[in-house]
Amino acid sequence: MPRHFFDTHDGEFHRDDEGSEQADYEAARKEAMIFLPEVARWEIPKDGDHRPFSVFVRDESGTIVYTGRLTYSDIRLTNAGKP
Repeated sequence: MPRHFFDTHDGEFHRDDEGSEQADYEAARKEAMIFLPEVARWEIPKDGDHRPFSVFVRDESGTIVYTGRLTYSDIRLTNAGKP
């Protein structure tokens, strides 16, 4: 099975040097779609209201074959908790 690498960017770039075996492009794409929300889940900003998260999937030759992006945004709607 071909190996794919899942690099991420969440304000900092993180290169995946290990990768994982995926049956084909579609399997790698689905893995990225599952992986990206998990990255965002643990890295939601505590001091900001907008942050993009990206994943770049590379094949064994190093070519980027897929990219996905998820953006976390929040908006305060009330002054609850504020004096």
